[in-house]
Amino acid sequence: MPRQKCIINRRAEFSASHRYWLTSFSDTANREKFGLCANPMGHGHNYVLLVSMQGEIADNGMVLNLSEVKHIIAREVISQLNFSFLNHVWHEFSQTLPTTENIARVIWHRLSPYLPLVNIRLFEHPKLWADYRGINMQANLTVSSHFAAAHRLALPHLSLSENTAIYGKCARPNGHGHNYLVDITVSGEIDPQTGMIVDLGKLQELIDDMVLQPMDHTFLNYDLPYFKDVVPTAENIAAYILQILEPAVQTLGVRLFSVKLTESPNNSCEVFAEAA
Repeated sequence: MPRQKCIINRRAEFSASHRYWLTSFSDTANREKFGLCANPMGHGHNYVLLVSMQGEIADNGMVLNLSEVKHIIAREVISQLNFSFLNHVWHEFSQTLPTTENIARVIWHRLSPYLPLVNIRLFEHPKLWADYRGINMQANLTVSSHFAAAHRLALPHLSLSENTAIYGKCARPNGHGHNYLVDITVSGEIDPQTGMIVDLGKLQELIDDMVLQPMDHTFLNYDLPYFKDVVPTAENIAAYILQILEPAVQTLGVRLFSVKLTESPNNSCEVFAEAA
């Protein structure tokens, strides 16, 4: 009987600073491109690293010995990056800037000789993270935002009792509200100089203009025409956000990969673009 395959994850942390500055750019071009991130003194983050590995479950009940995994990650990554200035610590960052997505890529290549990797996820902070899966310069970048909105779950052609049978308390006529978390993930190629797959400021501007401002502090059923005849479940809201964002995101030179909507700590859903 074949052994069961399993993905295991190991978490680690490091603190480091970096600067976005290219010697091939003029001072003006650097400041226009990177804004405050071009500050000569740099800036720092408390990074969180998630290393995902895959293997078969052995007779001892383990895929890998996690003590050995911890030692490898500490030796190859954490001991070298912790309390460092990233631009100077690894030669890869003298060629391509140490953006979140590029740091994830380089960590993959540092660890892949020792561990059966399937994904590297690096959090720059809780609302921005990158995923790298070992495919050339391709990476995913996720921006997390939030909005508050009310909704009612009910099909317009059904009675209150019929809707209650389907949606329970969510069918009550006056609706109810949530603090929604929305994670927008885009996929693209890491630029060999800037280390970026997308202009993060322009991506956030799109999300603000097309999602957060129109949806924040609204009653979705009444304030957004789309939901006049479409029940604003978490699934439908996520699908709507993907639908409106996908063409706009393409204008930034990347692909929309997925939209994850968290309605409450107990409920979330995720929809994927066709290309994903």
